[in-house]
Amino acid sequence: MPSYSLSINGQMHTVEAPGEMPLLWVLRDLLDMKGTKYGCGLGICGSCMIMVEGKAKTACLLPVQAVGKQAITTIEGLSGNNDHPIQQAWRTAHVPQCGYCQSGQIMRAAALLQEEPNPSPEQIEAAMSQVLCRCGTYPRIKEAIQSAIQLSKKP
Repeated sequence: MPSYSLSINGQMHTVEAPGEMPLLWVLRDLLDMKGTKYGCGLGICGSCMIMVEGKAKTACLLPVQAVGKQAITTIEGLSGNNDHPIQQAWRTAHVPQCGYCQSGQIMRAAALLQEEPNPSPEQIEAAMSQVLCRCGTYPRIKEAIQSAIQLSKKP
């Protein structure tokens, strides 16, 4: 079985896995990183959202062999002490209801703000439409992202 060296959350991890194994299962089953959730397995719901080189990606569709040396960030690596502006804003706005999609929502929002530090409402809606929230907390998600933008501007 092939061996892969992966840079995840700033640390190197070596795993043996079939090359076509989705990164989601490498993270959850082989590395015991359970923060990235399984939702649909089709790349539609966004619950498994991670960042690869700062770009939002669905881990359920990304084969481990396609990652190479690219830096992967999961919800566990977004912040060592949960003080990323997105995480702070999420708590303040009481975003989660059931909470299942939240790691995907947070990772998508973090990638958005990394790509565009001051997104328009339309850019926020377009980016966040990639992660489904079955509870319908979209107004709180938008509020949290707008709050995170302000938090990010503070020294």
